Amino acid sequence: MTTAQDIADRYVALWTEPDPARRRAAIEGLWAAGGVHLLHPPEEIREQAAALGFGESALEARGYDALEQRVTRAYREFVAGGEYSFRGVGEAVRLRDAVRLTWEMVAVGSGDVLGGGVDVLVLDDRGRIITDYQFPA
Repeated sequence: MTTAQDIADRYVALWTEPDPARRRAAIEGLWAAGGVHLLHPPEEIREQAAALGFGESALEARGYDALEQRVTRAYREFVAGGEYSFRGVGEAVRLRDAVRLTWEMVAVGSGDVLGGGVDVLVLDDRGRIITDYQFPA
């Protein structure tokens, strides 16, 4: 059985992977084919959705292609310029088919923490992600 920390380390490393082919391979290694990433959106987006009559809002990427687009966009927006990076915080915890991990975004030059969040990964019987619930702080 893969440890919670191994899964968390691979997950966080994925978001900082510069090589597109390795990034895609990491996605396919971590997620099940129909896996989904659900992002709890920022408050501004939740408020706009509520104004349109949506009681609950989540941003979703389902399947390898959509996951690759999501991760690549985050990489380009936050990491590619060399100003920011992501890192895991503390120890990941596994409870049966779920792994909880904490991460933070840091300024590369100073190490200042600029944000972060918690992910809860639900795994299939092969240890691959079927659902990733992401809660940025």
